[in-house]
Formats: sequence, structure tokens, C-alpha cells
Amino acid sequence: MVATPGGGVRDGRPGRRQLLRGLAGAAVATTALGLAGRSTARADVPPARPQGGFPRPAVTGAFAGHEIRSLPLTAQKVALTFDCGAGSQGAEAILRTLGARRVPATFFMTGRFAADNPALARHIASRYPVGNHSMTHPSFLRITPEQRAEEVRAAADAIETAIGRPTEGLFRFPFGRADRQCVAEVNATGYVPVHWKVDTQGWKGTVGGASTGTVVDRTLHDLRPGAIVLMHLGATPEDHSAVDAAALPDLIDAIEARDYGFTDLRGLLAER
Repeated sequence: MVATPGGGVRDGRPGRRQLLRGLAGAAVATTALGLAGRSTARADVPPARPQGGFPRPAVTGAFAGHEIRSLPLTAQKVALTFDCGAGSQGAEAILRTLGARRVPATFFMTGRFAADNPALARHIASRYPVGNHSMTHPSFLRITPEQRAEEVRAAADAIETAIGRPTEGLFRFPFGRADRQCVAEVNATGYVPVHWKVDTQGWKGTVGGASTGTVVDRTLHDLRPGAIVLMHLGATPEDHSAVDAAALPDLIDAIEARDYGFTDLRGLLAER
């Protein structure tokens, strides 16, 4: 899978203090992450459909209407996230490194990935939170609202079939591309969209100039408490290099050398 930094929704986002106040005062439902409120969705957004047999209440409160790029943490912790789309070439190395170093992470799967790799999907889900990354990884800005709804629903069904439980209430837009309407639609189905603070650009592969050094340098440049780091599970199609997998041990070392620790997205949200 090739991901590029997306435009997303940049204006109208709350500041750290506003977001903290909203988190502290918001009433949250007992969903997998406790992110979604119980009020009804906006009138211009289609109502939530049951996904995988587990309907979710619409997202309201401080998380509604925004893609989350970093979380309001004061502790020096970052969240490593891995998109699982086109391939699984780096999976063994990534899971081995995370397990050996006891580093938490969050994975975003496409439904197609889960259907093609059910045993791997179950293995990942038994150890890490899994979010929804659409069924077939189209740009949501180039398809209709009905197609977008089907991408979310079909992915939820496929992932749940593979891992034996619903995904977490987290969604990542393919390519990171979305507008306000896309965000509102995903909120209506009970998902909080998660973007990123740092893209390692390991997806470019060695053919595109990516290396362990560039992955480490890009991450350290934007290292902040609560930063969400985007990495990829697969390899670059042109040269079959899995740069993020190869760079992960050195990246963990470099982050820890700055006195930072790690948390998955559930941990970040729990520390509000």
C-alpha cells in the first residue's frame, strides 16, 4: 500500500486546552474505546448502519468533526501506528520487534487485507488494537457518499470475520485524504478518524530514497508528547523493500534515547 500525506481537515480544530476540557467534561458511551457519545448524528448525514452486527453510537463531543493527528498528552509518549493494506512483507519483522521490545502499537487494516490474511489479522488483533482502514483503499474524495459508507461497512464485516471481534472505534482514511463531509459520515457510523503527526515515508521504499536514517530523522524532527507516527506493514511494490520494518529497531532506540515511551491509541485516550 502506498500512502501519501493527505490534506485532511485542518481548519476549525480545537487547541490542546479546548480539547482537554472537552475530554474531561464529555459523557462517553461504553464502546471499545469510550470515544462515541450517545446523541443522534447530524440530519444531513446518513444514520449509522450496524457494522458486523455491532452498531455504534455516533461520535459527538470533543472528537466529533476532526481527524486526530496527535493526542493531548503531557507525558513523553508517542503512538506507533501501522497501516495494513496491500502486502504483509514486513509483518514478521515488525511483530517480532514490537514483541521483543514490548512496545505497544495500533494497526489499521483494510478489509481486503484481513480477508487475504486472516491468520495474520487474528494474530495482530490478539495483541494490538485494530482500526478500520476501508475495504479497498480508495480515495474517499473520489467516490460517492454511498460508496464511502459501503467501504466502511464492508471493511468492518471483513475484519470482524477475520479477527473474531469488531474493530476499535478508530478509522484511518486511505491516503489520509478527507474533507468535512467525509469526517462527518465516519463519525455518524461511530468512528473517530485518526490521521498522524509524523509520516516516516518508509512507504517510498529504497527506490524513493527512504532508509533507516530518513525514517529516524523524520520522526525525531516532529517528536512531541502524544505524536501519532504513521508506518506501513507492507513493502514498496517497485523494489519490494520494507523500509519501516527494517528501520523499526533503530527508531525505537532513537525515541527511547530522547526519554520517550510508547502507548497505543487506547492508552493515549485513557490518559486524558
